[in-house]
Amino acid sequence: MQMPVTLPLWLLVLILLFAAVTFASHFLFPSVRWFFRKRMERAVSKLNTRLRKPIEPFKLARRHDTIQRLIYDPKVSEAVVRTANVEKVPEAVAFERARKYAREIVPSFSASVYFGFGTRVARWLSNALYDIRLGEVDDSALKVIDGEATVVFVINHRSNMDYVLITHLVSRASTVAYAVGEWARVWPLSWLIRAMGAYFIRRGSKGQLYRAVLSRYVQMASQAGVTQAFFPEGGLSLTGKPQKPKLGIISYIVQGWEPGKRDVVFVPVGLNYDRVPEDTVLVRAATTGERKFRPSVWSVITATPVVIWRAIRLKFTPFGTVAVGFGDPLVLSRYLDEGGDETIDGIGNELMGRIAEVIPLVPVPLVSRAILSGAETRADILAFVKNDLVEAKSRNVTTPRRSAEQVVEDGLKLLAARKLIESTTAPVPSDTTRPVIEYYAATVAHHFESAA
Repeated sequence: MQMPVTLPLWLLVLILLFAAVTFASHFLFPSVRWFFRKRMERAVSKLNTRLRKPIEPFKLARRHDTIQRLIYDPKVSEAVVRTANVEKVPEAVAFERARKYAREIVPSFSASVYFGFGTRVARWLSNALYDIRLGEVDDSALKVIDGEATVVFVINHRSNMDYVLITHLVSRASTVAYAVGEWARVWPLSWLIRAMGAYFIRRGSKGQLYRAVLSRYVQMASQAGVTQAFFPEGGLSLTGKPQKPKLGIISYIVQGWEPGKRDVVFVPVGLNYDRVPEDTVLVRAATTGERKFRPSVWSVITATPVVIWRAIRLKFTPFGTVAVGFGDPLVLSRYLDEGGDETIDGIGNELMGRIAEVIPLVPVPLVSRAILSGAETRADILAFVKNDLVEAKSRNVTTPRRSAEQVVEDGLKLLAARKLIESTTAPVPSDTTRPVIEYYAATVAHHFESAA
């Protein structure tokens, strides 16, 4: 037992390496994970004392555990068997495809990333670019909502800034999980979005196995009380007008709801901007009819230094006002008990109608409407805007708190700064800028069309 053993140096190094790996995997890594897990649990407990709606245990579960629970769900298993039979492939192949979909969808929420980084950046960016105006919230309608209910914010989709803005506004009350399109599946953006609790969806996917995995994840999150937010229109509005709803996620939530259990409350949110950062890209996409649009990398690279330089020289022009309106919540159980249209189409149209009602009026769309009506002087625009504001207030539409004169001044100044009109004294758009003026006017046109 005391005899020395001679080993080659490479074998000794290999043995030591295996010993180090074994020690790390069995002792060091579990201890480190336990240490950070306990720190996270203490941080979450402290956060929950100041949040109106505490973070749900479902969001705090390990991502691996959620994926396992999802792929072994009975309904997903049934979809795996159907896929194997239809496509004539082994069930193991269909199961691995379901596992791939689950890994693609399930987020890895991090409270430290969400509150330590995400909400701070959202708050800074929102306040740096916009003057944020909130519409009145019906407190009486909110008080009757069950505190245990699943809250789902349904929002009109105007800009990718929508995600940032809603995250900022909701951060003091709760966390919110978004349904995010494939545009964000680029590292490191994908990692950040997953850490913020968002889940990825494939727009327009027709595979029944993928839909089964996605629907079960959405239903599991809803049944666990996770606060969610999604855009019923499915994508950015190319024209500025509210679009018809895409019914996928609405159908998943409604079909997964069980009477007598945790209720679902849809909260309509209407957004409107004085300036949408992607407006020219959206207008061009509407003209060409090509929805798969994205700004070129070169345009982003060249624009960023200009914005930074103007900010340093204090010449950066803010984007004006972004206004947020909150509509009457749709409590699913109450809506169905009162005889509401129980079809998915009916619920989707009801939600889009409530969203459209609370899209606020802001200066640039109001001034754009006046310009398109043929107003050629500031006095003509002021008269037109005053008439619109009177009409809107009579129908309880959220209007700017400033005077009509100030609304016209702000709107003209923002349009002139972007060279969409010749000047504040000569508010005439050119042929190239007119489509952008039409885009902004369309964001509020439905308020006055319905009145007519």
